[in-house]
Amino acid sequence: MDETVKPLRIPPHMSCYADEHHVSHLLQTMLSSLLVDQPEDPIGHLIRLLQRTSLDVPRVLVLGPPAVGKHTVATKLSAELRAVHVTTKVLLNQSERSTQEHPADQLVKRIQQRLNEIDCFNRGWVLEAFPHTRLQALSLQQAGVIPEHVVLLEAPDDVLSERNHGKLVDPLTGDAYHETFVWPLDDSVAHRLEGRSLPEPQQKAELQRHRREVTGLSSAYQHVLKVVNADQPHADVYQQVLAFVRTRHYSRTPRILLLGPPGSGKSHQARLLSQKYKMVDVSCARLLRSVAAGGSALGEVIQSYLDNGRPVPDSLLLQLLEERLSRVDCSSRGWILHGFPRDLQQARSLQENHPPNRVFFLESTEEVCLERLTLRATDPVSGEAFHAVTQPAPSSEVQNRLQTRPEDDTHSVTHTLKQYRTHTAGLQCVFPHAVRIDADQDPHTVFESLESKLTAD
Repeated sequence: MDETVKPLRIPPHMSCYADEHHVSHLLQTMLSSLLVDQPEDPIGHLIRLLQRTSLDVPRVLVLGPPAVGKHTVATKLSAELRAVHVTTKVLLNQSERSTQEHPADQLVKRIQQRLNEIDCFNRGWVLEAFPHTRLQALSLQQAGVIPEHVVLLEAPDDVLSERNHGKLVDPLTGDAYHETFVWPLDDSVAHRLEGRSLPEPQQKAELQRHRREVTGLSSAYQHVLKVVNADQPHADVYQQVLAFVRTRHYSRTPRILLLGPPGSGKSHQARLLSQKYKMVDVSCARLLRSVAAGGSALGEVIQSYLDNGRPVPDSLLLQLLEERLSRVDCSSRGWILHGFPRDLQQARSLQENHPPNRVFFLESTEEVCLERLTLRATDPVSGEAFHAVTQPAPSSEVQNRLQTRPEDDTHSVTHTLKQYRTHTAGLQCVFPHAVRIDADQDPHTVFESLESKLTAD
């Protein structure tokens, strides 16, 4: 390590404060609102933004083919969220509705004007059944209509056809019902229902348009999109939509800690997460070797411990981790730490100085850990790692020159596993809200489990 170069460091308490109070999300929301809305009075706009009951008001699109249940879901959703329900039918005059033809740019302008009104600004909005195409979606985005959640309801064509034939509408409220799927509880409402099925040629034409455009439309909203299967009871559909819309994705710098016995796959999962999410992969063992090889005074001290097979003192470990985790790459991109802590005291020190905001225990049985570690070996020529069961050597020539590490023999692995089990209770005590992942599964499945928990609020 070049001691003449001092990497930029950010005190850990700043990152913790920003996470706790969602500072990054607050700044991002305010800046985004300014750039999108471009108000003539930026300061006044920000003041109104901060005076809202909630900084996060709903901005939801409900899309899908004809007869899939968009109106019913949007109506119920807007009532539950106390948001403004906006439909294109309300924005169009009678002649425009009857002709079914209206320029998309004109409709985009009317939507923009409606969503900028004070009720939508303060309470949020649920926009139903628009856009229909990717180009329309891009036009909305250019006009500053940027949803936080997009729900795409889908169902098979035969189901949509059946629902269309039995569609009924309350002429007083505009609420949609169906003879089979959604029937009003109030008899007075049931008596005044009117049939509103689309003519079959029109429904087929609209359905064909939807199938033709849905891929491009979905790509325009891929980062905020959830596709919901509407071919199930309405209550189940609505609960899935509501759960999705209630999620809030705050900008938070990830500080991930992977714990688990040797052989549970911590290094492999850390590498996968780092590659996909661009976080810094901080391996305690690799950090020690790197510093030892750097030739600094501290490195020489650490090298002496590594040469003699003695554990590096906690004071030196913490000094290295403090320096590494405080660098600007870890502070800006986030980090994934593994190989530390190993006991209660180390865990308390980490929690005090660099508390992680996601902790995972990769749980694996002793039999699986033994198989993974004792059957692995390395090719000294290529440096490639192999495993007798999961990734055998490609030829007898490579097989004959494979080398195993002394610490991977059965006795050493068994001893290390026993040490880990001894300290597991202490680690769990410091991180009681850690998520447990079954690491006996194949690595791809483990990674999917980590991802799903990592992105959950």
